[in-house]
Amino acid sequence: MREKRNIEVLAPAGSFESMKAAVNAGADAVYMGGAKFGARAYAKNPNQEKLLEAVDYVHLHGKKIYLTVNTLLKERELSGELYDFLVPVYEAGVDALIVQDFGVWQEVHRLFPDLKLHASTQMTITGVRGAKELKRQGASRIVTARELSLEEIRKIREQVEIEIETFVHGALCYSYSGQCLFSSLAGGRSGNRGRCAQICRLPYEAWEGEKPISNVEEPYLMNLKDLCGLQSLGELLDAGVCSLKIEGRMKNARYTAGVVSIYRKYVDLYRKVGGKGWKIKSGDLDFLLELFDRGGFSDGYFHEHNGRHMFSLSGKPVRRPVDKALFERLDKQYVEPERKEKIKGNLKITQDLPAKLFFSAGETTVSVEGGIVLPAKNSPLTAESLKKQIGKLGETPFVLGDLDIELSEHCFLPVGELNELRRKGAFALQEEILKPYRRQSGEVKGGYSRGKEAVSLKAQEKASMPRLSVLVEEESQFAGAVAEQAVGRIYLSTEIMEPALLSKLAKKCKDVGKECFFALPRIWREGRCLSMAEYSGADGFLLRTVDELPLMEELGEGYEFVADASLYVFNKEAREMLFKRGITMDTAPFELNEKELRDRGLSGSEMVVYGRLPMMVSAQCIRKTVGMCQKGRKQERLVLSDRKKMRFPVKSYCRFCYNVIYNSAPLWLAQELSAVCAMNPQMVRLQFTTEGKEEVSLVARAYAAALKGENPGRQPENRTRGHFRRGVE
Repeated sequence: MREKRNIEVLAPAGSFESMKAAVNAGADAVYMGGAKFGARAYAKNPNQEKLLEAVDYVHLHGKKIYLTVNTLLKERELSGELYDFLVPVYEAGVDALIVQDFGVWQEVHRLFPDLKLHASTQMTITGVRGAKELKRQGASRIVTARELSLEEIRKIREQVEIEIETFVHGALCYSYSGQCLFSSLAGGRSGNRGRCAQICRLPYEAWEGEKPISNVEEPYLMNLKDLCGLQSLGELLDAGVCSLKIEGRMKNARYTAGVVSIYRKYVDLYRKVGGKGWKIKSGDLDFLLELFDRGGFSDGYFHEHNGRHMFSLSGKPVRRPVDKALFERLDKQYVEPERKEKIKGNLKITQDLPAKLFFSAGETTVSVEGGIVLPAKNSPLTAESLKKQIGKLGETPFVLGDLDIELSEHCFLPVGELNELRRKGAFALQEEILKPYRRQSGEVKGGYSRGKEAVSLKAQEKASMPRLSVLVEEESQFAGAVAEQAVGRIYLSTEIMEPALLSKLAKKCKDVGKECFFALPRIWREGRCLSMAEYSGADGFLLRTVDELPLMEELGEGYEFVADASLYVFNKEAREMLFKRGITMDTAPFELNEKELRDRGLSGSEMVVYGRLPMMVSAQCIRKTVGMCQKGRKQERLVLSDRKKMRFPVKSYCRFCYNVIYNSAPLWLAQELSAVCAMNPQMVRLQFTTEGKEEVSLVARAYAAALKGENPGRQPENRTRGHFRRGVE
């Protein structure tokens, strides 16, 4: 027999019914959202009372429950709502929180220091550095990015002593989780706030210049098939994954139960024989497709970085006929039954003494006393009648197994008193089982009680006018920016420019008295990124992912470090955490409106006021999907066109093998600069992606004029104010 390991089948619970079905089907743990702050706002999330009932339910059955608090919280939510929401759940004994927001992370550590934190997949952890960073911040577990290979997962486990949770089944996002603003910018429904509109599931057409390059019969260019990791299950567990996560909080209880039952079966098989020597039965794969089919399954990213075959390009398959027999079986086996835990009892009935009842479940035993046992006048108690009465545990989570009865002769006890004795015993046993989970929240009141100010000295500087910075991706854009006197800092993107060119341009910056920062990749994947020794000549670095934070130690002193907008700082707590970590300036989030930015504060921050905002960062490649990827040749930009003829530029960053889809219109806040400057940002940034040299110069001059209070003199015909006025829910 193979030695058992701590392996967990983790099930989605988008509703109370799904939670119960998951437990019935063999899940070791469930993850569930409450009425607030969960990344599936449209699931049938339970209210607070039902959520507390769910916590007790899973614990009574020996399982675990993780609460999803994995959205980005605005200042008012963190300061006024989070604490009150979490206290009852904490006291009930929830096993861990799944968290994305740095502010939530820091607050939970302060308020509930013994509560375990799991780093959400929306933190985009892609390697050893990110895992070490989160462990340093107190994580007990990381949920890896879905895009990781088996080898990358193995390396994390070998080099970092931390639990690893990995998605093994269900829907795949086209974008790296946490790096998608498409739904937000295009429709006002933010994925970072649990309201994704699944825009990636819609049809698009790919263009190169004026030429369409995608097949009209295959318009669903971002419609990834669902992941099915069964074929890789043994390899995943051998690599050190401890929690196998099933996606699907928007799906019904029947789906949850069916998928859990299959993964339960193969995890149990792994425990018996290990990761080799067995195969997945085709009937089990067919069964999973009966539950949900998006055009077949893929093995995800476990064995390859991307691929056309991972998509259902023609959309959903022809609707399957409903297998009523299958659904009825799932309902009968998992959805409808009330799970009961078998308990043992011991009943002592002795005349003139109180009746005593002992109940035990596993190692837990309780005893209760009832009324005084009377002498029988007519019908004395019998062992048979006592067992029948004590066994009526209908509405409790228990079912009676063995019952030992010690019964004196000619005794009597009213049925009502026997029923009360049974109820007292069941309640006492339930409370004793739950007792180890209960916590006291202490005397902390109001949660967010400290009037937080940014801890960085730079964050407290006052300036009458923010400095102007520019981010460029190409040498021609640099030529336009470096010639503008008003530009004080230039960020050079490392995504396209080679190290030698970066060093040359950095020297040119210094020659004309401008600061030069290197903007690191949006996704840091080990083996695809250059060593930091190759990035020389910069005054500082723009960091874009959690995986890049440890580079501050590797680079040493003498540099400044700016956190980009993708290192989300929706609230003061998140800012404080990054400043304490060593960041010298943060970048204001794209999804907050003017009022929310004021609440959060811009002192010591940089704010992007111009540029095509990144809507998706994907490990996939549009060119490869349409069959036109040619490594080594110069690749022109592509454009995605949607049903409304909106055109979204797509840039391939081949060195790091990811695509970025940009907004159809550039952000233009020149007319809003007075409102921006009133919030006292340290810098305002112009970001250039598709622009040429001349356009860079024109935009820089327009903003230089606007900063002085003058008319900018021009503005793009096609432009947007982003979320500066509207914000997101």
